[in-house]
Amino acid sequence: MTQPVSPPRDSTGKVPSIGQPPAWRVLVGRADVRTLSLLGVLAALVLIGGITKPDEFLDTRNLQLVLTQASVIGVVTVGMTFVITSGGIDLSVGAIVALASVWATTVATQEYGFAGILFTAMVVGVGCGLVNGLLIAYGGMVPFIATLAMLASARGLALQITDGRTQIVTVDGVLKLGERDSYVLGIPPLVLVFALVTVIGWLVLNRTTFGRRTVAVGGNAEAARLAGIDVRRQRLYLYLLSGLCCGIAAFLLIILSGSGQNTNGNLYELDAIAAAIIGGTLLSGGRGTIVGSVLGVLIFTTITNIFALNNLQSDVQQIAKGAIIVAAVLVQRRTASTT
Repeated sequence: MTQPVSPPRDSTGKVPSIGQPPAWRVLVGRADVRTLSLLGVLAALVLIGGITKPDEFLDTRNLQLVLTQASVIGVVTVGMTFVITSGGIDLSVGAIVALASVWATTVATQEYGFAGILFTAMVVGVGCGLVNGLLIAYGGMVPFIATLAMLASARGLALQITDGRTQIVTVDGVLKLGERDSYVLGIPPLVLVFALVTVIGWLVLNRTTFGRRTVAVGGNAEAARLAGIDVRRQRLYLYLLSGLCCGIAAFLLIILSGSGQNTNGNLYELDAIAAAIIGGTLLSGGRGTIVGSVLGVLIFTTITNIFALNNLQSDVQQIAKGAIIVAAVLVQRRTASTT
């Protein structure tokens, strides 16, 4: 007598439903739909720019400019994606960029040349991230309040350092990176740095234990703690990472503008948060996507460029950005409900 053959079971011991796709395929499908939606929006913007100002928008110099401008806020957004994925928020990124840029361009700092400017910008960024992390992870402060306090403090300190004046960079090694002679195969050095940060960020978030812990903390901090994850230390590391990205962005901004100003990084926090959210990162935490965040940055930068070329007012630009954010969120919700 033949024994009945038991149906195949998944890792949880349950019998999968007939016709039901595996969980990994559902997740990949969601990611593909989100990415394709963002690529569609970006393609539509490129089409609009090509139709309205074909000679100016499609010019190689203009496309290089768009990518260069996206590089600064893009590096900040990579760090912001990690923080939001963990269920936190960082409202101080723009102010940290400003403080790092002016501290790195003082006369005393520039005496140490290229290395002195780069080192100072990164140390200031990490230092501010350390303060944020300690207040939030070990001081028990709400991220919104702690980073809001850092925003005010960093802006005030940047203004005090500069006394409201622009600090001009005189170090040739820094200034040359902003010239066309330093381009590699037609690609500006800032874009290469942005690409490198993006690749590293993607690998860390998707292929390392650190990334898995970040997602776990954002999904359910208590469950992560019970699973053996040091939640407080993980949050500290995340704000250190955000501060490091701000320091790198400050150095890129110094190269781009050739100066340090206390007004640098204005509203970067809003642009970074918006880019991460429309890219598919959950504001409540537990899910993050570096690729989506980068596409969000490119969308906003392209919008700004198109409006500038067409001499349109900034208020209309802000309305367009708001509409894109709402549309992206609605698409994500519809995707989640149908998959």
